[in-house]
Amino acid sequence: MGASQPFGPSLSIEQMAEDTLALMDAVGWESAHLVGHSMGGLIALQVALMARSRVRSLALLCTFARGADATRMTWPMFWRGLRTYVGTRRMRRRAFTSLVLPPSVLATSDVDAWAEKLAPIFGHDLADHPPVVMKQLAAMKVCDLTERLGELKGVPILIAGARYDLIARPEVVKRLADGLPGCRVVEFPEAAHGVTIQCAKEVNAMLAAWFEEVEGK
Repeated sequence: MGASQPFGPSLSIEQMAEDTLALMDAVGWESAHLVGHSMGGLIALQVALMARSRVRSLALLCTFARGADATRMTWPMFWRGLRTYVGTRRMRRRAFTSLVLPPSVLATSDVDAWAEKLAPIFGHDLADHPPVVMKQLAAMKVCDLTERLGELKGVPILIAGARYDLIARPEVVKRLADGLPGCRVVEFPEAAHGVTIQCAKEVNAMLAAWFEEVEGK
Protein backbone atom coordinates (compact mmCIF):
# COMPACT_ATOMS: atom_id res chain seq x y z
CA MET A 1 0.00 0.00 0.00
CA GLY A 2 2.32 2.71 1.24
CA ALA A 3 2.31 5.68 -1.07
CA SER A 4 0.03 4.00 -3.63
CA GLN A 5 -2.84 6.21 -4.69
CA PRO A 6 -6.26 5.17 -6.04
CA PHE A 7 -6.51 5.15 -9.82
CA GLY A 8 -9.80 6.61 -10.99
CA PRO A 9 -13.07 6.53 -9.05
CA SER A 10 -12.83 2.85 -8.07
CA LEU A 11 -10.51 -0.10 -7.81
CA SER A 12 -11.12 -3.79 -8.51
CA ILE A 13 -9.32 -7.08 -8.05
CA GLU A 14 -9.58 -7.61 -11.82
CA GLN A 15 -7.84 -4.28 -12.44
CA MET A 16 -5.02 -5.19 -10.08
CA ALA A 17 -4.69 -8.59 -11.78
CA GLU A 18 -4.39 -6.80 -15.12
CA ASP A 19 -1.72 -4.58 -13.56
CA THR A 20 0.18 -7.73 -12.54
CA LEU A 21 0.09 -9.10 -16.08
CA ALA A 22 1.14 -5.70 -17.45
CA LEU A 23 4.11 -5.68 -15.10
CA MET A 24 5.08 -9.19 -16.25
CA ASP A 25 4.87 -7.97 -19.85
CA ALA A 26 7.02 -4.94 -19.04
CA VAL A 27 9.85 -7.06 -17.61
CA GLY A 28 9.51 -9.74 -20.30
CA TRP A 29 8.22 -12.58 -18.13
CA GLU A 30 6.14 -15.07 -20.10
CA SER A 31 5.30 -16.93 -16.90
CA ALA A 32 6.08 -16.79 -13.19
CA HIS A 33 5.48 -18.35 -9.81
CA LEU A 34 2.94 -16.04 -8.18
CA VAL A 35 3.04 -15.44 -4.43
CA GLY A 36 0.22 -13.45 -2.88
CA HIS A 37 -0.38 -12.48 0.73
CA SER A 38 -3.89 -11.52 1.92
CA MET A 39 -5.47 -9.41 -0.86
CA GLY A 40 -2.41 -10.25 -2.95
CA GLY A 41 -3.49 -13.89 -2.88
CA LEU A 42 -6.91 -12.93 -4.20
CA ILE A 43 -5.18 -11.00 -7.00
CA ALA A 44 -2.93 -14.01 -7.74
CA LEU A 45 -6.00 -16.24 -8.02
CA GLN A 46 -7.59 -13.76 -10.42
CA VAL A 47 -4.42 -13.67 -12.55
CA ALA A 48 -4.44 -17.47 -12.76
CA LEU A 49 -8.09 -17.45 -13.85
CA MET A 50 -7.42 -14.77 -16.46
CA ALA A 51 -4.14 -16.15 -17.85
CA ARG A 52 -3.51 -19.65 -16.57
CA SER A 53 -0.67 -20.34 -18.99
CA ARG A 54 1.38 -17.56 -17.42
CA VAL A 55 1.23 -19.02 -13.91
CA ARG A 56 3.77 -21.71 -13.03
CA SER A 57 2.43 -22.06 -9.51
CA LEU A 58 0.46 -20.21 -6.86
CA ALA A 59 1.53 -19.64 -3.27
CA LEU A 60 -1.40 -18.18 -1.34
CA LEU A 61 -0.41 -16.84 2.08
CA CYS A 62 -3.05 -15.88 4.64
CA THR A 63 -5.59 -15.43 1.88
CA PHE A 64 -9.11 -16.32 0.78
CA ALA A 65 -11.27 -16.85 -2.30
CA ARG A 66 -14.07 -14.56 -1.11
CA GLY A 67 -13.08 -11.10 0.02
CA ALA A 68 -16.14 -10.75 2.22
CA ASP A 69 -14.74 -13.52 4.44
CA ALA A 70 -11.78 -11.29 5.29
CA THR A 71 -13.71 -8.03 5.60
CA ARG A 72 -16.48 -9.55 7.77
CA MET A 73 -16.59 -7.60 11.01
CA THR A 74 -16.07 -10.17 13.75
CA TRP A 75 -15.94 -8.82 17.29
CA PRO A 76 -12.12 -9.16 17.59
CA MET A 77 -11.70 -7.36 14.26
CA PHE A 78 -14.21 -4.65 15.18
CA TRP A 79 -12.50 -3.97 18.50
CA ARG A 80 -8.98 -3.87 17.11
CA GLY A 81 -10.01 -2.00 13.98
CA LEU A 82 -11.78 0.68 16.01
CA ARG A 83 -8.71 1.17 18.16
CA THR A 84 -6.59 1.90 15.07
CA TYR A 85 -8.73 5.04 14.59
CA VAL A 86 -9.10 6.38 18.14
CA GLY A 87 -6.76 7.44 20.91
CA THR A 88 -3.22 8.74 20.76
CA ARG A 89 -0.91 7.92 17.85
CA ARG A 90 0.95 5.45 20.08
CA MET A 91 -2.32 3.73 20.99
CA ARG A 92 -3.30 3.48 17.31
CA ARG A 93 0.09 2.01 16.38
CA ARG A 94 -0.17 -0.59 19.13
CA ALA A 95 -3.69 -1.49 18.01
CA PHE A 96 -2.45 -2.05 14.47
CA THR A 97 0.27 -4.42 15.66
CA SER A 98 -2.43 -6.54 17.35
CA LEU A 99 -3.93 -7.12 13.88
CA VAL A 100 -0.74 -8.64 12.50
CA LEU A 101 1.09 -10.25 15.44
CA PRO A 102 0.00 -13.20 17.62
CA PRO A 103 -0.70 -12.93 21.37
CA SER A 104 2.58 -14.68 22.28
CA VAL A 105 4.65 -11.99 20.53
CA LEU A 106 2.56 -9.11 21.86
CA ALA A 107 2.89 -10.43 25.42
CA THR A 108 6.66 -10.93 25.35
CA SER A 109 7.98 -8.22 23.03
CA ASP A 110 8.37 -4.45 22.92
CA VAL A 111 5.21 -3.55 20.96
CA ASP A 112 6.41 0.00 20.31
CA ALA A 113 9.60 -1.38 18.77
CA TRP A 114 7.52 -3.68 16.59
CA ALA A 115 5.40 -0.72 15.44
CA GLU A 116 8.58 1.12 14.45
CA LYS A 117 9.87 -1.95 12.61
CA LEU A 118 6.58 -2.48 10.76
CA ALA A 119 6.17 1.12 9.56
CA PRO A 120 8.67 1.03 6.65
CA ILE A 121 7.42 -2.43 5.63
CA PHE A 122 3.84 -1.19 5.36
CA GLY A 123 5.03 2.08 3.88
CA HIS A 124 3.42 4.40 6.41
CA ASP A 125 3.22 5.27 10.10
CA LEU A 126 0.88 2.65 11.61
CA ALA A 127 -1.11 5.44 13.27
CA ASP A 128 -2.28 6.58 9.82
CA HIS A 129 -4.65 5.10 7.22
CA PRO A 130 -3.56 5.81 3.61
CA PRO A 131 -6.55 6.79 1.41
CA VAL A 132 -6.01 3.80 -0.89
CA VAL A 133 -6.81 1.35 1.91
CA MET A 134 -10.58 1.92 1.81
CA LYS A 135 -10.64 1.46 -1.97
CA GLN A 136 -8.68 -1.77 -1.62
CA LEU A 137 -11.04 -3.07 1.06
CA ALA A 138 -14.04 -2.17 -1.09
CA ALA A 139 -12.54 -4.02 -4.06
CA MET A 140 -11.85 -7.04 -1.90
CA LYS A 141 -15.32 -7.11 -0.37
CA VAL A 142 -17.14 -7.57 -3.70
CA CYS A 143 -14.74 -10.17 -5.12
CA ASP A 144 -15.82 -13.80 -4.82
CA LEU A 145 -13.89 -16.42 -6.79
CA THR A 146 -15.24 -19.40 -4.84
CA GLU A 147 -17.28 -20.84 -7.69
CA ARG A 148 -14.35 -20.61 -10.12
CA LEU A 149 -11.70 -22.38 -8.05
CA GLY A 150 -12.37 -25.65 -9.90
CA GLU A 151 -10.99 -24.04 -13.06
CA LEU A 152 -7.53 -24.11 -11.47
CA LYS A 153 -7.31 -27.89 -11.33
CA GLY A 154 -3.78 -28.92 -12.27
CA VAL A 155 -2.11 -25.68 -11.18
CA PRO A 156 0.44 -26.38 -8.39
CA ILE A 157 -0.91 -24.53 -5.37
CA LEU A 158 0.58 -23.98 -1.91
CA ILE A 159 -1.62 -22.49 0.80
CA ALA A 160 -0.18 -21.17 4.06
CA GLY A 161 -2.21 -19.94 7.00
CA ALA A 162 -1.54 -18.77 10.55
CA ARG A 163 -3.31 -20.04 13.63
CA TYR A 164 -3.93 -16.60 15.15
CA ASP A 165 -4.84 -14.77 11.94
CA LEU A 166 -7.87 -12.54 12.58
CA ILE A 167 -8.31 -11.70 8.87
CA ALA A 168 -7.65 -14.92 6.96
CA ARG A 169 -8.95 -16.96 9.87
CA PRO A 170 -8.17 -20.72 9.95
CA GLU A 171 -11.71 -21.61 8.87
CA VAL A 172 -11.42 -19.21 5.93
CA VAL A 173 -8.12 -20.75 4.83
CA LYS A 174 -9.69 -24.22 5.14
CA ARG A 175 -12.60 -23.10 2.94
CA LEU A 176 -10.11 -21.95 0.30
CA ALA A 177 -8.21 -25.24 0.50
CA ASP A 178 -11.42 -27.26 0.22
CA GLY A 179 -12.13 -25.52 -3.07
CA LEU A 180 -8.70 -26.42 -4.45
CA PRO A 181 -8.35 -30.22 -4.30
CA GLY A 182 -4.75 -31.35 -4.47
CA CYS A 183 -3.30 -28.17 -2.98
CA ARG A 184 -0.71 -28.31 -0.21
CA VAL A 185 -1.63 -26.66 3.09
CA VAL A 186 0.78 -25.40 5.75
CA GLU A 187 -0.13 -23.70 9.03
CA PHE A 188 2.21 -21.57 11.12
CA PRO A 189 1.09 -22.35 14.69
CA GLU A 190 2.47 -19.30 16.50
CA ALA A 191 1.80 -16.59 13.93
CA ALA A 192 -0.93 -14.19 12.81
CA HIS A 193 -1.64 -12.19 9.64
CA GLY A 194 1.88 -10.76 9.66
CA VAL A 195 3.47 -14.20 9.34
CA THR A 196 5.52 -13.07 6.32
CA ILE A 197 7.24 -10.52 8.57
CA GLN A 198 7.35 -12.37 11.88
CA CYS A 199 8.51 -15.64 10.28
CA ALA A 200 10.23 -14.24 7.20
CA LYS A 201 13.11 -16.73 7.22
CA GLU A 202 10.78 -19.72 7.53
CA VAL A 203 8.37 -18.41 4.89
CA ASN A 204 11.19 -17.69 2.44
CA ALA A 205 12.65 -21.18 2.96
CA MET A 206 9.22 -22.72 2.39
CA LEU A 207 8.76 -20.77 -0.84
CA ALA A 208 12.24 -21.56 -2.13
CA ALA A 209 11.65 -25.27 -1.55
CA TRP A 210 8.22 -25.00 -3.22
CA PHE A 211 9.60 -23.32 -6.36
CA GLU A 212 12.37 -25.91 -6.62
CA GLU A 213 9.89 -28.76 -6.27
CA VAL A 214 7.51 -27.35 -8.88
CA GLU A 215 10.32 -26.70 -11.34
CA GLY A 216 11.61 -30.24 -10.83
CA LYS A 217 8.36 -31.90 -11.82
